[in-house]
Amino acid sequence: MDTGSIQGFREKMKMGAVLGTFMKTCDPGFVETAGYGGMDFVILDMEHGPISIEHMQENIRAAQVAGVVPIVRVSSREEISKVLDIGAAGVQIPQVSTAEEARAAVREARFFPYGERGVCRFVRAAHYSAMDRAEYFLEANKALVIVQLEGQEAIRNMDAIMETEGIDILFIGPYDLSQSLGVPGETMHPSVISQMEEIVDKAKAKGILVGTFTDDRETLEMWSRAGVQYLSYSVDMGIFCEACRRIREQLDSIG
Repeated sequence: MDTGSIQGFREKMKMGAVLGTFMKTCDPGFVETAGYGGMDFVILDMEHGPISIEHMQENIRAAQVAGVVPIVRVSSREEISKVLDIGAAGVQIPQVSTAEEARAAVREARFFPYGERGVCRFVRAAHYSAMDRAEYFLEANKALVIVQLEGQEAIRNMDAIMETEGIDILFIGPYDLSQSLGVPGETMHPSVISQMEEIVDKAKAKGILVGTFTDDRETLEMWSRAGVQYLSYSVDMGIFCEACRRIREQLDSIG
């Protein structure tokens, strides 16, 4: 875990937006390329991606080589400690709907006195015990904890979730939110935008960092102007597909 990059990442978000992308790949070359391409962070996806914990550590290594912050979106609470052990700079937890679920996420991600994460220093994040143990436990507690608000239950409990100590970023999942509002996939629907704006405004008033997913330039610009600091743009496979389609269209237009 490169704690220096975590601190720099936190400072950059305080000054403006950071940009990243979701990554479903099992190939560390894609992750490394995202860093060389200028991304600030990557969200390495275990919720909707096929990757195993064994392959995930190679993706984390690739991110660190390229100087991009590796955040892992877990598929279950049980994975939180595992991905932090292999060097993730932070964890992103989907479908957090209550303050208790938010507190449970923090407990899983933090060592005493902030949580109850299982203790082992013979892991990659502690340089397999080569790192001073006191330094490791201190630095490990700086890992980012990001919770996703995605449905109406989360919206109803939003104020209580925002009071949870130890949460670094609230991430709004627009696609799941659109489904909960009865307009699945319509992320630009007025009801979706209205609820997202309410979350952003409340979080800003409390000094809480906010993130969201975007998949086109229009939404990226819109939420950047709204003050969202943790901006994810599309997905690695989607970006590659779009690039292939543009090249195909360019070639077809020649003839």
